Amino acid sequence: MFMSDIINSTQPRPVLCWRLHSNTTVFILIGISFYFSLLLPAMASADLKAELECSLCLDIYTDPVTLKCGHNFCRVCIDRVLDTQEGSGGYFCPECREKFQDRSALQRNIKLHNIVKNFLSAQPDQEESGVFCTYCVDSPVPAVRSCLLCEVSLCDKHLRVHKKSPEHILCDPTLSMESRKCSVHKKILEYYCTEDHTCICVSCMIGGHKGHEMESLDEASEKKKRTQRNVLQKLLTKREETEERVQSLQEHRSKVEEMAAGDTERVTALFRDLRRRLEDLEKRVQREISERAERISISIQDLERKKDELFRKMRHIEELCNMTDPLTVLQETDTGDLCDTEDGDNEDRGRHEKLLHDGGGLDVAGISHTLHTGLSDIITEVNVYFYIQDAATILLDINTAHNSLYVSDDRKTVSRLHIDQNRPETPERFQYWSQVLSSQGFSSGRHYWEVDVGGSDGWRVGMCYPSIDKRQRVQSWIGNNNKSWCLYRNGDLYGVIHDCKLISLLCYISSNRVGIYLDYEAGRISFYDLCDPIQHLRTFTTTFTEPLHAGILVGRGCIKICGGNQKI
Repeated sequence: MFMSDIINSTQPRPVLCWRLHSNTTVFILIGISFYFSLLLPAMASADLKAELECSLCLDIYTDPVTLKCGHNFCRVCIDRVLDTQEGSGGYFCPECREKFQDRSALQRNIKLHNIVKNFLSAQPDQEESGVFCTYCVDSPVPAVRSCLLCEVSLCDKHLRVHKKSPEHILCDPTLSMESRKCSVHKKILEYYCTEDHTCICVSCMIGGHKGHEMESLDEASEKKKRTQRNVLQKLLTKREETEERVQSLQEHRSKVEEMAAGDTERVTALFRDLRRRLEDLEKRVQREISERAERISISIQDLERKKDELFRKMRHIEELCNMTDPLTVLQETDTGDLCDTEDGDNEDRGRHEKLLHDGGGLDVAGISHTLHTGLSDIITEVNVYFYIQDAATILLDINTAHNSLYVSDDRKTVSRLHIDQNRPETPERFQYWSQVLSSQGFSSGRHYWEVDVGGSDGWRVGMCYPSIDKRQRVQSWIGNNNKSWCLYRNGDLYGVIHDCKLISLLCYISSNRVGIYLDYEAGRISFYDLCDPIQHLRTFTTTFTEPLHAGILVGRGCIKICGGNQKI
């Protein structure tokens, strides 16, 4: 009867009393018992070893420590991980990812340390090699050495009685003894051929490798180790560099994450403003389309009123002609002026012909111009919006400052005084009115700068050519010639000026700061009120022929430059 028959039998049988029909079954049971006596402890040991492995280095714990979350690591391993997390805004367990605000104080796990110590002391040193003594057939005993001549592995007991003659070469326990022998002569590999870069035996030295330079295995091994140590050092350096780059990127990521919230808010506000401006542009175009029919309706109403007026005049004249009293006729108001409407009739006929010949379709040219201008303004504002935070500093040129102006030491603030500064008169200096230019000139690219105008209620800020006539009284003012463009304030009046042509602004500048944006190649100078949201005030479009300098005219008080010369 086989074991399966015994186990699966449904026949009644007393507990622990089986009928064994032959001695074979007895030997089978003994073998199974012996197998499990060896297997179960090995399985238990393997499970315990797995529990004692660090999840970072995958080796047995060395000086185990515990984090706040309860997970254990080698002290060296977790220190290295926490070092890489510094500067990232917090720390976290590499196993459960639980976050800690501060770096955990590592507590040594004494109980786990003792368990590891006892486990390692109970394990033979050679157990991990998996090589067992060839002569211990009753039970597997780990081998401590292998003999290449005899091709056997030996435990401590059998090593003591093994022959010690020189031909018996002992090495660390190994299962692949053939790899340590010459594949041609089947002799032990004892030398290293430096020319062919291979290990050889004694017979190879007088054979195919005759005359080649030889080294002992130990000597060749040490040379290779030195080379590998150099490689290792380079790799360690590269690893440190890589860790530094990782840390710098982590720090940069933290900064980017901090800025992301503000950038998201800015972009949201920008697109909200863009949608509003697009809606306004759409309404303007729709209004221009609808105004064409309204103009016809207005003309019809005017003609209806004139027709009624003509009818009234005709009736009055008819009544006058039917009168019989000559004195009454002569005393009546002269109606000649009432009939003298030739000029008005010509104007009405011209308007009438123009309206009739208007096909009634879309005015493509007019609408295209409106759209182009509106969209161009929006694009300009987007450019300014994104670069407004990065405006750098520009400086004022004292050599151009009028003698009534005081320029601060940092060359950013200019104030009008009633004291002559006694600067020498030069062609570069303004002779009349309190004006000054920047030292930088812009002949290409896109630039942006800001001015704090809160300290004055009378000023002009803008851009001008350096060739502006600085000796004229009125024509040298910024905006009063064809070489300058400016935004101005005079009390409660705001406007923009170029070539003495004033365009009044219907709105007030609600903030104390204004922005000036220059796109040299596009020939555009734009002015902005830096309120929230930013308000576009006006854009000049032309073709620039000279470098442009920032210009300031101070009527009263002081003006301060907040930024500028940011080339985009």
